[in-house]
Amino acid sequence: MAIEFKLPELGENIEAGDLVRVMINPGDTVSTGQAVMELETDKAVIEVPSTVSGKVQDVRVAQGEKVHVGQVIFTVEGDGASAAAEAKPATPKQEAAPKQEASQQEKPKAEKKDTPKPMATPAEVPAGGTLEYKLPELGENIEQGDLVRLMVKPGDAVAEGQPVMELETDKAVIEVPSSVNGTVKDVSVSAGQKIKVGQTIFSYQAAAGAPAASAPLAPSPEAAPAPVPPSQAEDEASSTQVARETYQAARKLEGKTEREAFPPDAHAGVEHAPYPPQLEKTAGADQRPPIAAAPSVRRLARELGLDIYNVKGTGPGERITEGDVKSFAKGIVSGAAAPKAAPETGGLPFPRTKLPDFSKWGPIEKVSMRGVRRKTAEHLAEAWISIPHVTQFDKADITGLEELRARFAPKVEAAGGKMTVTAIALKVIASALKVFPQVNATIDPANEEVIYKRYINIGVAVDTDRGLLVPVIRNVDKKNIVELAAELSQLSTKARNKKLTPEDMEGGTFTITNLGGIGGTAFTPIVNLPEVAILGMSRSRMEPVWVKDKFEPRLIMPLSLSYDHRLIDGADAARFLRWVVEALEQPFLLSVQG
Repeated sequence: MAIEFKLPELGENIEAGDLVRVMINPGDTVSTGQAVMELETDKAVIEVPSTVSGKVQDVRVAQGEKVHVGQVIFTVEGDGASAAAEAKPATPKQEAAPKQEASQQEKPKAEKKDTPKPMATPAEVPAGGTLEYKLPELGENIEQGDLVRLMVKPGDAVAEGQPVMELETDKAVIEVPSSVNGTVKDVSVSAGQKIKVGQTIFSYQAAAGAPAASAPLAPSPEAAPAPVPPSQAEDEASSTQVARETYQAARKLEGKTEREAFPPDAHAGVEHAPYPPQLEKTAGADQRPPIAAAPSVRRLARELGLDIYNVKGTGPGERITEGDVKSFAKGIVSGAAAPKAAPETGGLPFPRTKLPDFSKWGPIEKVSMRGVRRKTAEHLAEAWISIPHVTQFDKADITGLEELRARFAPKVEAAGGKMTVTAIALKVIASALKVFPQVNATIDPANEEVIYKRYINIGVAVDTDRGLLVPVIRNVDKKNIVELAAELSQLSTKARNKKLTPEDMEGGTFTITNLGGIGGTAFTPIVNLPEVAILGMSRSRMEPVWVKDKFEPRLIMPLSLSYDHRLIDGADAARFLRWVVEALEQPFLLSVQG
């Protein structure tokens, strides 16, 4: 029986790589641990060892091919094959069972979600019965808020219209009135908690003859729709259901995922979820112009997973009707209606410009954007799109520092390193990050948090023939300059010799990039996401500086600090860079201030 060797897990977030070299052929004998291929991932070129042993039957990949984790690379004869093959990461077949079990476990939850317990009505609850007061609708696109103050407690009597809580939404702090009459029995929330529309706030004992909690914030008489004849209402409901089912079914055509079957602008999210509230709110309130559509029409568009801004209105004043939304959904399915298509994109997270045929004007050569270069392009584009960049510039007089560097250079060379300004800057930045912890942090937008790191790992950008690599030196604050210089030399050599591992480039909290060896007077480096700042160093040059009562020639080094303005204010960035400048100009400060 043949045993398959499949590409094992290569590291966190590494799903594939470009095959540089296959190191075996059919008929060869392989043993466990033997290198069988060289693979170029987004981070490094690595040798992949075999987890099986035996005689190679066939090789199923070729040089230059992109191979994915779990893909079969080669097979060996069953006799003498190592059982280590079984120790490899689970194959899709092995994973199928737990996934199925997980789906079965999640099914009751989904069913529970699909069939929420209806709110009690006066007919169902006798006077004195217990009911729940839930957070009502607060306005279009407002799905939740932070509870500033709860104005009732167990035992309090509440009356309809009485304010019961203060809630801070994305737009304002509002008082939420009660829609019930009765006595509070139990409170389910507390100040500071984030609560959502429909969440239970408190339970109460209904007053005698009082109605149960009504539907949240019924629309005003002016906004109430005109009565619809029963037959027309049934036709409308049927039409809506058909549109939903047709649109949802189309998403599963040919086994495509939802995002593959329809461009992002054609729908909002997975499982026909409403248009993301935060995106719709931001786009509608801050960027997009108002659109003429009733709340019920907007709700229908969200249920169908459509961006209502893509729908053309046919009503008076181009007002969008329910019929317009349904027709638009059906048109997408049939291909007749073309939503505002998202720009054509490839693997890179930015629109791909349609290029002309350059061969019309002369000879060209096309080279695949692979490995490190492709990943660098993706990462920098994402950082540029995600981070509001600002760059602060300053200059450091390193005349005295250069004298010290030359004096201690032999000692560092004896330790296997090179006393460079970058090695000294590592120590300076580590000290500065302790004084300015907000620069040693990361923003977590999903959880609305700032993550402050209590460790200092600094990445140093290295120019290689494969592109820009950023190996990371760990615990910089706990090492002296001699140790840092030696480690920096070792990592730079590994980077240029293609020996860096993925682990060598993970865990950074700040980055330094030095272009002084090439030239230039200043530049604006891009922040290395998810970090929030990066220091750029340019070539030092002799400049005349006014000292006391005369000009003196001084060695001046330009510095550029790019930072994430969401977390770091301009004044803090200027203070941080000034601290760095002063530490470089007066190295004794490192001993005094840390």
